[in-house]
Amino acid sequence: MVSDKITRRKLSDQVFDRLRAMILTGELAAGAVVPSERALMARFGVGRPAVREALQQMHTMGLISIAHGERSRVKPLNAGAVLGQVDAVAQLLLSAEPGALAHLKEARRLFESGMVRIAAEKVVEADLVDLSEILDHQRACRGDARAFIAADMAFHTRIAAMTGNPIMLAVSEAMLKWLFHYHAALLHWSGKEEVTLLEHARILERIAAQDGAGAVAAMQAHIARSADVIGHHG
Repeated sequence: MVSDKITRRKLSDQVFDRLRAMILTGELAAGAVVPSERALMARFGVGRPAVREALQQMHTMGLISIAHGERSRVKPLNAGAVLGQVDAVAQLLLSAEPGALAHLKEARRLFESGMVRIAAEKVVEADLVDLSEILDHQRACRGDARAFIAADMAFHTRIAAMTGNPIMLAVSEAMLKWLFHYHAALLHWSGKEEVTLLEHARILERIAAQDGAGAVAAMQAHIARSADVIGHHG
């Protein structure tokens, strides 16, 4: 049975809703200075504790920045900022929840397959130049596991950027970041650098040929092999 009881909302929650509405309507644009506590108290007719609690909630959600000695400002709203808010929780989930890493690897395989197909369809010369430079840099990083992994992540991130979809790019970056904890466990493990480089070169070759199906096959083979490595060493 649904309760008919009327509950009173906290003043801070109501202040939060008003401030969020100001952002959504554009009254407070990205980069704008948030009104002072005194101004907000006068505008909403509430005390300082309600205003401070609402501002702290907005900061926790990544809607505003709060720096000591500086006025709070509205942060840009984008997919990267939103996903950045769940980084710590996602990493805890991957460490604590049985099967979470396997689920992430499966999601990444499907996601990367879709992205590389789009990349092969949309590729332009500048994309090929950038991917080639990243691959050359990765070759130069052999022997330096941390730099090699960073170049590996840059290669996949550049492919995500080729989709032209900021949400795909943000999700790709988030997945790579969440997996970095497990990549870090490989820093004392070596022997697969050449295999990775060959796989990346094959992916680049298929993208350059605008061969969507071939690019997907090359990416899936690469993800399957690297996922198995993470599963055993992570």
